[in-house]
Parts: sequence; C-alpha cells; structure tokens
Amino acid sequence: MQTNTKKVVVGMSGGIDSSVALILLKKQGWEPIGVTLKLPAWQNKNNTCRDNVCCTPESIKIAREICRKLNIPYFVIDAQKEFQKAVVNYFVKELKKYHTPNPCVICNRNLKFKLLLDAAKKFRAPSVATGHYARIYLNKKTGLYELLKGKDKIKDQSYSLSDLSQKELKHLILPLGNYQKQEVYQLAKKYGCKYFTKKKESQNFCFVSNKALPEFIKQKLGINKGLIKDLKGNVLGEHQGLYFYTIGQRKGLKLSGGPYYVTGFEIKNNVLLVSKNKKDLLEKEIFLAPYHFISGKIPQKKIKVQARIRYRQPLSAAILYPPRNKKIKIVFAKPPMAVTPGQFCVFYSRNTCLGNGIII
Repeated sequence: MQTNTKKVVVGMSGGIDSSVALILLKKQGWEPIGVTLKLPAWQNKNNTCRDNVCCTPESIKIAREICRKLNIPYFVIDAQKEFQKAVVNYFVKELKKYHTPNPCVICNRNLKFKLLLDAAKKFRAPSVATGHYARIYLNKKTGLYELLKGKDKIKDQSYSLSDLSQKELKHLILPLGNYQKQEVYQLAKKYGCKYFTKKKESQNFCFVSNKALPEFIKQKLGINKGLIKDLKGNVLGEHQGLYFYTIGQRKGLKLSGGPYYVTGFEIKNNVLLVSKNKKDLLEKEIFLAPYHFISGKIPQKKIKVQARIRYRQPLSAAILYPPRNKKIKIVFAKPPMAVTPGQFCVFYSRNTCLGNGIII
C-alpha cells in the first residue's frame, strides 16, 4: 500500500504539548492528522477523575477546535475496551502480586502507540507523532534508532517511552524533544492558542484519583487483614491488605510513635514490615525481569550505566550485568531508597536510553 510520506498521525490529548507538536509539524510542511484516543475512567462516586485525564470532554473540544482552525482532519478513536484490557487489567494483576504498577509505561507500549500506528496505516501515513519531551536519533553507523533524553531535563519523558522498540521508533516523530517547556508555552502564545495556562500537572493515575485508589483496590481485591510488624518482629498494628501499600510508604499506616516506613512484605504470613529508620529502605543491588533493550541487542558483558528506579528520580551511577537466569542485575554506586517491585528501572548511557526492566 502506497503512503504519503508527508502525512503524520498526531496523538492529541488536547493539552498544550500535543497541540504545539501538531502546530509545529504543520508549520514544517507536514500533513498532520489529529487523533485522540478516548479512554475510560473508573466509574465511582469517590473518583474525582470523572473522565480519563488524557481525554476529558473539554480537552477533546480543544483538540477538535485547533484542528478545525488549521484545516487539519481530526478523529476520536474509542479505545475504552482496549484500555481496560491492556492497562486496567494489568494494574489489578500487578496489585495481586503485591507489586506497585506503572500503567503509563505499559499504556505507551501496549495501547497508545499500537493504536496510533494502526491509525497511521489506515490513513496511509508512514509516521506518528506525540508531544513527549524526548528525542529520536538514527545512528547511521549501526542503522538503529536511539531514544534520547529531551532537552528539558525536568520534563524529560524518555522514562515513559523506554519500553518502545525499533518497530515503533522508526515511525515516531517527537517535535518537542529540543524544546524547553517554557519555550512551548511561548510558542502556544505566539500561535494564538489562548486555551492553555500554566497549571500544576495531575499526580493521579489517568483513570483513578489517588484519593479514590484505596476504594478501587478494595472493590477489585477486597480486604485481607494481617499484622504490621517492625523488623524485630514486634507487632505494631493491623493492615487491611498488603496490596494497599508500597515500599517507602509513610502515610496511611495509622501507627503511633512514628513516622514508620513500609520496608517490605512477608507474603506467606500476610505481614506488613515497617521501620522508623529510612536506611532500611536502601538497596544497593536489584534484579529486573523481564527486561527490554531498545536496540534489541543484549549486552554480553557488564556495562556502566545511569539508572532511575522511578519516574523523574535523579539518575544514579550503576553497573548493569548481562542476563543470568532470565534476569539482569544492577548494582548502584550509591544505594537508592525505596526500591519498589513492579516499578520500571530505566537505564541510560549518557543521553541515550538503553532500555528498562521490571524490578522484582
């Protein structure tokens, strides 16, 4: 099937980043097609996220209006069933394993880019674009595409894109990779986008608010009471279920004489372990499985990397060891705090994101 090499499907949330990305592509001579994925939110009276944060009715209205003004085709794709299967089901499955899920990384890999690429194929467009703050580089020596950090080190979103492969990267355009967030606001103003004002970014999951999360977990998994103990085995209290907690958590323990921090789980005995000493949260050595290398090439010897164990955490120097027994080991020069099973550890070589692995 023949494609139009200037066509590009742009994933639009109706926010400032994807909107400015669309405008930049139009100014550069591309033929953008705006696409919003309609995603669901958990329907519960306690959930302040009445609509999915990524696609509220207001944001869809803004995206449609911007496309109309620029004479750009715009489509909304209903992806609610796919989101439930790929993201919400994953989220609950991880909680059942007493892991702390990272739905954004999973959503990018298993849903958003898959559906955007499907749309691009339908519209005979060879490329897709988003408003992520990261960069793509074709290494002419290796013939491989590389994922680089964004110019804006604070907004850099290479972490959330670290699960993408050569299959996605070769079709991907990231127009904001070389911009600072402040510059994007200036561009929005320059191009007459009056919809956007600086506002604090939501810290909620897109489909359920942090406030409603315990109720969501309770509905999906129920109550499974057990003991809370310190590391010496002293009983301090009672918990409602291990899946309500994450490593490093301080709030919600309801223990006197604190603060206490969650340090781990005795899953067999349904015991929540806590400590007053934050040093008990330090881990010098971690294991990852499964793991993913963006190049598709797995290191055969240990390499120096910089790694982060959660989104926007400062990078830390570490050694990455070749796989053994289907898992890789990372040893940090300075032990990070609150290493959390289920989260993604993402590793870099200077500005290049090499890949990731799920902490076990």
